[in-house]
Amino acid sequence: MTEQPDRKPIFSAKPASSARLADTVSDSIAAALFDGRIAPGEPLPPEGEIAREFGVSKPIAREALRQLGAAGLILTQQGKVARAKALNGESLERIYGYAVRSSLTRLREANEMRRVIETGIARVAAQRRDKAGMAAMQRALEEMSSGLGDPAAFTEADILFHVGLAMATGNSMIRVQMEGMRSVQREVSELFSRRANRTRADWQATIDRHQALYDAIEAGDGTLAEQCIIKHYAAADIASLEVAGKLKSEKGRDR
Repeated sequence: MTEQPDRKPIFSAKPASSARLADTVSDSIAAALFDGRIAPGEPLPPEGEIAREFGVSKPIAREALRQLGAAGLILTQQGKVARAKALNGESLERIYGYAVRSSLTRLREANEMRRVIETGIARVAAQRRDKAGMAAMQRALEEMSSGLGDPAAFTEADILFHVGLAMATGNSMIRVQMEGMRSVQREVSELFSRRANRTRADWQATIDRHQALYDAIEAGDGTLAEQCIIKHYAAADIASLEVAGKLKSEKGRDR
């Protein structure tokens, strides 16, 4: 690939310290990604150009790109130029997924984390009511209704609703955090759906709780939105964890 030595620098490069060269380079490139100097899908400069701009060796530039790839900020493929990725919660989702599948304790901890975080998110969402987030929640409610009785479809609609809740805050970092928690929500929702005695009324009650939360946010009532989140967790997720505990006991008896 032909390098372009005359291209205007885009990373606001500062002299890298000898102790953490790759970290300094990756931090500067990440800043360019976060503030939009490099848009999702756009190619990054070649390693040689990055090395020249920062005054480091090509191996250091390569290590910086490796770090960014591991963090999910860029897409790297051997023999191809690295490209920026849209900011999302994929990396967090993998970490949380490993955690909640590892033990019932981690699942309970992750579910507690969701409850704490979403309570605050609901209040901010009620204050800001970002249009894209409100539309996503409304679409999710429609998909819940059409997916009534279908665990897989219902779970995905449920996840969309909570991501929409985060989007309604207008805060991209909150959205990323909620996207990261999709694996936690999926595990809990699937456990809840496995309850043998779950009736159509149970499914509808879940939709009603989400509708109440949407209505509170649409009305701009942050206090009521928080109460709706607390009620939702008390009614749904605790039951799911009871199922998880039962499954664990059954596995123990099978050994």
